[in-house]
Amino acid sequence: MTAAAKGDKVTVEYTVRIGNGRVVGGTERDGPQTLTLGEGGIFDAVEQKLEGLSAGEEASVTVPSSAAFGPRRDELVLRIPREQLPEGEPQPGMQLAARAEDGETVNLTITEVGADAVTADGNHPLAGEDLHFALTLVEVKKAA
Repeated sequence: MTAAAKGDKVTVEYTVRIGNGRVVGGTERDGPQTLTLGEGGIFDAVEQKLEGLSAGEEASVTVPSSAAFGPRRDELVLRIPREQLPEGEPQPGMQLAARAEDGETVNLTITEVGADAVTADGNHPLAGEDLHFALTLVEVKKAA
């Protein structure tokens, strides 16, 4: 069997869980993902775990929050007056885009709606979570 190495194109199936066991991602719905090892198509720890595996082998790896989506940051939870919102009735889960002081666009998710303001969270939904990957290497195509 051929072991996967940097530069190889691999096809992988995976399930991602957070600490409480809840599934937060994976390939079940859309099918296996194909990527080239070493190109950064997935977290480094996952790529490193895939290296050396052969087709049909399974492995697991945890990506700590610091190497995934970072820690939750309280300063990214904002209270926004309703008059600063776009037209329409805000709802929890609604997405907003705002411009940060450095000019970057920040995506916000409304978490609470009050009479005068909403609370919006700019953290990634998985910030502060370690990600636990269950991997199955489906296929290895050696680099040319």
